[in-house]
Amino acid sequence: MSKSQCAPDEALECCTSLAAEPIDVEQAEKIAPLLKALGDPARLRLMSLILSHEGGEACVCDLLPSFDLSQPTISHHLKVLHDVGLVGRERRGTWVYYSARPAAMAAVGSLFDTAVLA
Repeated sequence: MSKSQCAPDEALECCTSLAAEPIDVEQAEKIAPLLKALGDPARLRLMSLILSHEGGEACVCDLLPSFDLSQPTISHHLKVLHDVGLVGRERRGTWVYYSARPAAMAAVGSLFDTAVLA
């Protein structure tokens, strides 16, 4: 793990509303990888497909038909999402199922909560 990266759960702990108070450099360095992961169109679509898939989980075989990308490329994007803590994964036989981590979704969503301004 590079010096600017941290454990996924540590990054999620930093996710508080950007409107509450200015974040410091350390917080920004922890949060940026989450947003960078979502900043890729393929990964953003993967998150949407996983979240909207029946049961809130999907394997690569479920996701592949929605893309004009190879299976290794899809797997790479899923690994990026997993490494930053946005998705969890569970092996079942030969398949790996991915699901969004509820705490991660709440934490990322809280970044843009402007309710503290009201």
